[in-house]
Amino acid sequence: MSFSKTTSLFGSLKNDIPASIVVFFVALPLCLGIALASGAPLFAGIIAGVVGGIIVGSLSGSQLGVSGPAAGLAAIVLTSIGTLGGYENFLLAVVIGGFIQLILGLIKAGVIAYYFPSSVIKGMLTGIGIIIILKQIPHFFGYDVDPEGDMSYLQSDGQNTFSELFLLFNNISIGPTTIAIIGLAIILIWDYVLAKRSKVFKVVQGPLVAVVLGILFFNFSKNTSFGINVEHLVSVPIPTDFSSFLAQFSFPNFGAITNIDVWVVAFTIALVASLETLLCVEATDKLDPHNNVTPTNRELFAQGSGNIISGLIGGIPITQVIVRSSANIQSGGKTKISAIIHGFLLLGSVILIPGLLNMIPLSVLASILIIVGFKLAKPSLFKDMYLLGWKQFIPFIITVVGIVFTDLLVGISLGLLVGVIVILFKSYQNSHFLQIQDKSNGTHKIKITLAEEVTFFNKGAILKELDSIPHDTFLELDISKTHYLDYDIIEILEDFSIKAKDRNINLILISQKSSVENPESIKGFFKQIEVI
Repeated sequence: MSFSKTTSLFGSLKNDIPASIVVFFVALPLCLGIALASGAPLFAGIIAGVVGGIIVGSLSGSQLGVSGPAAGLAAIVLTSIGTLGGYENFLLAVVIGGFIQLILGLIKAGVIAYYFPSSVIKGMLTGIGIIIILKQIPHFFGYDVDPEGDMSYLQSDGQNTFSELFLLFNNISIGPTTIAIIGLAIILIWDYVLAKRSKVFKVVQGPLVAVVLGILFFNFSKNTSFGINVEHLVSVPIPTDFSSFLAQFSFPNFGAITNIDVWVVAFTIALVASLETLLCVEATDKLDPHNNVTPTNRELFAQGSGNIISGLIGGIPITQVIVRSSANIQSGGKTKISAIIHGFLLLGSVILIPGLLNMIPLSVLASILIIVGFKLAKPSLFKDMYLLGWKQFIPFIITVVGIVFTDLLVGISLGLLVGVIVILFKSYQNSHFLQIQDKSNGTHKIKITLAEEVTFFNKGAILKELDSIPHDTFLELDISKTHYLDYDIIEILEDFSIKAKDRNINLILISQKSSVENPESIKGFFKQIEVI
């Protein structure tokens, strides 16, 4: 890493440290809850969170993505532990799965990420936001039967997302509800009032204040009607001494390496974890206010390395996860340092202050997550997607509904299937999408001509060509014959028009606006560059 990059990383600590603290509070209950839902030791979730933060965070090329145990793998882990006859055998499958991910990175399988349409990714973010809100409402009111991290419609407690809400009305706890309301009010006032008045309130984050007040509330409300029972608190394993702390680590049984079932589980973990990671990478990059682009093959390599290490010391599988990543972005994180610090915070806290962690009410953490969920699923987004037309709105809404009523992967699959059908309907006559004409004559002059139909299938190739254009180039982009320009391609062109200024690329758009079927969606692009 160059000196300038190192300086850039550590120069943003004033943003990354506060963000890492918020991510830590979001990650802690999720690590424990996902481990519980997976049928694994609670400490296995902490191990995965630590490895995801420190190891994967260090190796990843993602600036704002955060990795750790994923809810989407909980059902696979739960089933696999029983199928393989023990947790140590399962850990071997995690290690092998990590090596498979390394291979996927080496063969550049990360290119798959470029083929997720924008409408589906936005539907994924919105669906997850809605699920976070629905799943956290019971915890907000002190009804903690279903573990944190259970993101599926059919829950591990035998209920579903909506039946749990009906049961809630007869099980509201006064103490947790009171401090949750106080915590939610503090976070909102902090974000929308105080943070705008002084920089101090940007350095000290509202969620941290809410958690501190939650601990104080728990201690001062004991033996009162507002008291909070232990089942409504974070539950971190507390070792009695150093040897008992080390005893929480487990190690794979390499003697089971010839067991075919271990290899089947390993391939399953590798494929599902890689797919979830690539989906999250696309979603995180879309949320990133700095327009960073994550190298997907490097991300697979980082995730594989993390899963190898996690499996070797007793952790459950790791992926990049959108809940923690979006919390990082919303809290003002700037670089990967925030993800790395959150990993150290997880490690240090379970070693040094597990007793203090066990005084944090789950309802306060629920108030933090509800804010995260709302920012992902803003009502205005539904209107924006509707105005983009049915070709964007239908895959979007199908993805949202699918995630809410099934799970993440099923919802994404449904949205992707509908998106493919819509695009095939529009672009079945498309035979060629990109022509490059080098018009250099002593100067760098390039002309790119887009065909009549350009869809998200073409995103990867167009990104590659635009990234390969050298600095100090005169570029003509001809869309005069283009009748349909997919919204995903418009986003690429808009991003490129911004980057072109930094690379001294003079961009000219050759266009007959009336020939494009969706002119409204590219008005913003026309405004940014010269059009002839």
